[in-house]
Amino acid sequence: MSTPAPVPAPAPEPSPWNLPNALTVLRILLVPVFVWLLLRGGGDDAASRWWAFGVFAVAIVTDRVDGDIARARGIVTNFGKVADPIADKALTGAGFITLSIIDVIPWWVSVVVVARELGITLMRFFVIRHGVMPASRGGKVKTFLQAQALLILMAPLWVLPWSRVWEVVGYVILAAAVAVTIATAADYVMKALTLRETSERAAMKRARAGRDRQVP
Repeated sequence: MSTPAPVPAPAPEPSPWNLPNALTVLRILLVPVFVWLLLRGGGDDAASRWWAFGVFAVAIVTDRVDGDIARARGIVTNFGKVADPIADKALTGAGFITLSIIDVIPWWVSVVVVARELGITLMRFFVIRHGVMPASRGGKVKTFLQAQALLILMAPLWVLPWSRVWEVVGYVILAAAVAVTIATAADYVMKALTLRETSERAAMKRARAGRDRQVP
């Protein structure tokens, strides 16, 4: 009788102390910087708006770079899976709220977007016992559209040629971002429900409940 081949031990998770996670933390730290810049002069200071535009753009670039580095080097961690979407939500959520404060984006848009982001973040933590929910492709599209709308509307458009055209483009992208934001929320809810039903923890719970029912 042949001896069964040993089951290989799962590879240990990479250390969370790595460059992609550092970039994620940097993105979070940049949030109060661009908020302060946007609010300077009540949002009417063109130079401050350009600086806010630059800081926000750098933060958005780190979002793309950290993911590419993590996948290329095989250092994707659970911390990164959780912290990366939180950093995205902090960045874009602060952008929406700040632009609403200076009357660039309607408050109802910011309320819808921020409520969605907070709700999905809380749901992630609620189901983390069953597994980590990484950012989906739809979530990345949502973040991209939100970032493009925020970048355009964050800039001091009144100093640019064809400022009205840029403004219309910004609001059209904003409308698309809101639509995708709502659609991806429904997708995440479905994934969370599926994860709760199909995770190893859920299977063990069902097995334990079955054994308890069999005990006389």
